[in-house]
Amino acid sequence: MEVMDQERLLPVVGAGSGGWADGQVPKITSLLIKPASALCNLDCAYCFYLDRESDPYANAPQRFMTLETLERLVDTYLFYSYPNAVFAFQGGEPTLLGLKFYEKLVEFQKQYGRDGQSVSNALQTNGLLIDDAWAELFREYNWLVGLSLDGPEEVHDTYRVNRAGRGSWRRVMQALEVLQRHRVEFNVLCVLSQANVDKPKQLYQFFKSLGVDNIQYIPLSEFFADGTPMPFTITPEQYGRFLCETFELWWPDRRKIRIRFFDNLAEAVAGIKPGSCTLHETCDSYVVVEYNGDVYPCDFFVESRWKLGNILVDSWPEIARRRRRYEFALNKTILHPECQRCEWLSICRRGCPKFRHAPRRNFEDLDYFCPAYKMVYPRVVEPLKKEVERLLRTIPAGACLNPY
Repeated sequence: MEVMDQERLLPVVGAGSGGWADGQVPKITSLLIKPASALCNLDCAYCFYLDRESDPYANAPQRFMTLETLERLVDTYLFYSYPNAVFAFQGGEPTLLGLKFYEKLVEFQKQYGRDGQSVSNALQTNGLLIDDAWAELFREYNWLVGLSLDGPEEVHDTYRVNRAGRGSWRRVMQALEVLQRHRVEFNVLCVLSQANVDKPKQLYQFFKSLGVDNIQYIPLSEFFADGTPMPFTITPEQYGRFLCETFELWWPDRRKIRIRFFDNLAEAVAGIKPGSCTLHETCDSYVVVEYNGDVYPCDFFVESRWKLGNILVDSWPEIARRRRRYEFALNKTILHPECQRCEWLSICRRGCPKFRHAPRRNFEDLDYFCPAYKMVYPRVVEPLKKEVERLLRTIPAGACLNPY
């Protein structure tokens, strides 16, 4: 096992909550845990995580997190993150570990948590294994569940198939019904591809008809080595049109239905740090923990060159101070000449490094979806700003503000 050089640690200067620019080392505020790594019981055509050339674990004999690694993870992170700890599980497909793994997780959290400590759990799933027993665990401990659903059957099953090529829509719909029946808090994660990006009204009405009140749209942008978009990748213009049309559909329902993209913009105009790291100044709020305890700064960059350490041999303060973390965080601050004169820079924050890097493997490029943002922001920011100002006038001083 690789042990990182101690001389690569950055010095701790002060103990404030500033950022790299003022000599602080930002705290790791949440974990994205991949207990099954890239392993999945689906074989989605657009998956960015499985069968990558840069996958450090492609030849690993097994890719399931052990209970020993899980215990070490919970023990050390609860100590480091006090008083608030956020554990989010993703994949691949995290439910492949089985229900007992997560029951053990809760036991460890009870064992190692301290008085006054808040612990939050979340899980992103394709839904294939979700049944009553899973839903009972989620409900009992107030988990937030993300369910991957790309729209009606003919849309969803275009890319979200198993290894035999069969669609997964019917099983996902069963999972959705189970979560609703057990009153589990969940949102729908919808990947925008060539199968659905031109159908904003159909998608919105479909999710609304299901009683879904929390939607996250993820734009698909995957490229071949020469920079050519893969067939399912959407164009910036398609994404911009989709968001503008969705905004018109959603605005009358804005007090009843949440759409993460608009939530995050509302937070930004309200002066609250947005929930999406895409709108942060630097990329350092969370880290990825792989099945074997390896740590990386971003879900899109689980690559050997960005490895920050391993929880079995490194402490969280050491991992937080890795020079590689600092170097990765600052990739987002690289200012493209076009950004210097853009009126939306204070909201966009130069976009997402993944969308900057993906087409030509260059962090200095513009965000691939920059043209989409320039279509959307002029339409949606002003109404959101007025709505936030209206809400602020009705909220007592000192109250906790969440615009949506």
